[in-house]
Amino acid sequence: MSYAASVHGGASSLLHSRATLNSGNYSDLSLGGALSQLQTNGKSVLGTSSAATLPYFMTNNPTPNGYPWSNLNCYSNYYKTHPNTGVIRKYDFTIKRGTIAPDGYELSGILINGAFPGPTIEANWGDTIQVTVHNNIDNEGIGLHWHGFLQTGTPWEDGVTGISQCPIAPGKSFTYQFVAELYGTTWYHSHYSAQYAAGLVGPMVIHGPRDKRDYDIDIGPIMLSDWYHDEYYDIVEKVMTPKGGLVFSQNNLINGKNNFNCSTLSADDPSLCNSQAGLSKFKFTRGKTHRLRLINSGAEALQRFSIDGHNMTVIANDFVQVQPYNTQVVTLGIGQRTDVLVKANGQLDAYWMRSNISIPCSLASNPNALAAVYYNNADQTKEPQSTPWDVPDPGTCTNDDLNKTIPLMKLPLPAPDLTYDFGIEFYNNGSNITLFKFDGVDFRVDYNSPTLLLAKLGNDTFEEHWNVRNTGKAKSVRVNVINKTPIAHPMHLHGFNMYILHEGEGPWDGSTIINRNNPQRRDVIQVRPSGHVVIQFDAGDNPGALLPPDLDSLGFSLANKLASQASGPSTATLLGTSPPASWSSSSRTRKRSRSSRSPKSSLRPAASGAIGRRRTSQTRLTVVFNLRVVWVAALVLVSLLFVF
Repeated sequence: MSYAASVHGGASSLLHSRATLNSGNYSDLSLGGALSQLQTNGKSVLGTSSAATLPYFMTNNPTPNGYPWSNLNCYSNYYKTHPNTGVIRKYDFTIKRGTIAPDGYELSGILINGAFPGPTIEANWGDTIQVTVHNNIDNEGIGLHWHGFLQTGTPWEDGVTGISQCPIAPGKSFTYQFVAELYGTTWYHSHYSAQYAAGLVGPMVIHGPRDKRDYDIDIGPIMLSDWYHDEYYDIVEKVMTPKGGLVFSQNNLINGKNNFNCSTLSADDPSLCNSQAGLSKFKFTRGKTHRLRLINSGAEALQRFSIDGHNMTVIANDFVQVQPYNTQVVTLGIGQRTDVLVKANGQLDAYWMRSNISIPCSLASNPNALAAVYYNNADQTKEPQSTPWDVPDPGTCTNDDLNKTIPLMKLPLPAPDLTYDFGIEFYNNGSNITLFKFDGVDFRVDYNSPTLLLAKLGNDTFEEHWNVRNTGKAKSVRVNVINKTPIAHPMHLHGFNMYILHEGEGPWDGSTIINRNNPQRRDVIQVRPSGHVVIQFDAGDNPGALLPPDLDSLGFSLANKLASQASGPSTATLLGTSPPASWSSSSRTRKRSRSSRSPKSSLRPAASGAIGRRRTSQTRLTVVFNLRVVWVAALVLVSLLFVF
C-alpha cells in the first residue's frame, strides 16, 4: 500500500506596491524590516515567525513499533539497510524568475514556487521522495541535485546535467523520484551552470532515529549563503575571460536575509536599494535544548557560525551522526551541513546569531551576516546587546580536527584495492583563461550525451577530457588529493559517503590515518590551500541499475567542471525539446533586465559614494563556478559526482 503526502504551489508575480522608504541610519539594524517578506524573499517563510518548528518525525504514515523506521536505530548500518515505509512524499516545483531583495538590493532571482530559499522538503527515513519540476525560465535548462543522497539503484535521479541527465528544457517538466536512504539535514540545488547562486536552492530534512531524546525543539534548517548582486551569467562571463578579475560576493545571508549598506553602491548603479530590509529571527524557549540544522548553501564562501553566549554541541556532519562534542564556532565549507544542539540558558533575553565568511579563505565585500535569537517573552523590536565569542579565524580553511568527529555508527576502514594520487592545479588555456586541472585534465561536459546514458549503451571508453579511470574490479578505492593551488576547495562525492582518512598541510606521508577503526565519514570535505586530503569510498556498494550486466570494470572519473557549462549547450538535447534558438553562439550571455520593476517601489536608486564592488585583479576564479570536481563511478560507470 502506498501513502502519499503532497505539497503543491505556484510562483507569483512580485510586482506590487511597497511601503515608504525608512531612511534610518545603517547602524540601526532594522530588525522589523522596512520591506515585506514578499519583497525580500517572496513566499519563503524561513527566518520569520511563520517558520514552524519541526517534529521528531512525520506522523501521516505507518509507525510500526512506534516509529516509521520500526526497530532500526542510529547504530544500524544505513549503507546496508533502510526502512521501506511505503510513503511517497510528493512535491511540485514551478521554477521561474522573479524580483526579490533578500538584503534590500533588488534584483532578478530564480525562485521555486515564488520563494527564495525554496520550500523545505521533509520526509522520514525510508520514504520515497517525488518532486515534479516545471521549468518556466526562458532559454535556460534546469537540473536539480539532491545533495548527499546515495541514489542506490537510481543514479539517473541525481540531477547532474550532462552526467546523469539532459537538462530540463524551458517550458517542460520532469519528475524525480528516489528513496531517502539516509537521514539528517541536507539541501537541493540547481546543477545547471551556476544557477544556484541566483537563488535556486532549498533545504531538505529527513527525519530518522537518534541516540536519545537529547533535544526538546527542532528549529529546522538554517541556510548560510554568500550573495551576489550581479547576474550569475555576468559573474561566470567575468571569470571565464582572459585576465578576468576577482569576483567578490556582495553580502552574506542567514536563511536568505541580511541588511546591505546601500550608500556604498556606485553612483552609476541603477538598482533600487533599501538598507533596512530586515534580518532573520529565531525563537528559543528558556531552559530548553534546540536543534539547529546548519547548511552552507553558498557559492564560494567558507562560513564560521556562532551564537553569542551559547556553546554548541555538534551531533552530525552531513548525513553522519557523530559522537557529540562541544564548540563555540562551526566551520562549514560549501555544501557541508552540521547539526548542533543549543541550550537556551543565557542571562539575556536576546542574542546575535552570526555567520561570518572566512576572509583568508573566501572573496567577500561584506562577510558578516546577523540574525536575532529571542527567548520567549523577549521584546522582538529591540536589538540584542550580546557580544561575539573571542575565537579568531585560524585561516586554515578546514573543518574541525578529524580526531573530534567520530561517527556514532562505527564502520571500520577496509583495505583499499586501489590507490590514486590526484593533483589540483591551475593552468592558462590557449585563450589565456585561468582554469583548473584535476590530475592534468580540465573537464568539459556534453549536454547531448550524459555519461550515464553512454554507459548504459555499452560504452567503456570516453573522451579524454572526461577524465575517466578504469579501476577494474576494485571494491574500495583510496584517493590522495593534492592541492597545488593557494586556495581551498570543497570536495563533494556523489553516491557515497567518503571515509576521511587524513588532511593537512603539504603532502600526505602515505601512511598516517586518523581513527583507522572508525574514521570520519561525510560527503563534503575541505581541502586546505597547498594541502592534501585522503579519502576512501566503497565503490562496490553502489553499482547502479542501468548498467550493462556483462561489464565488470569500475569507471571512475575525476574532473574539473568548469564554468564553460554556463554558456549553454551548443547542440544540446534537453529533456523534452531541442535547444532553443536563443542558445546560438552569439546570444548566450544574459543581462539582468530592470524594466519590470514597479515605478512605485520604495527602494531608492543606489546612492553615490561607492566602495567599488566590481574590483579587478590578475586572473583568478571563484571556487563555486570553476571548481566542481566530478566523479563518475560505477560498477560499471555509475554516476557519482565530486560536484555541487
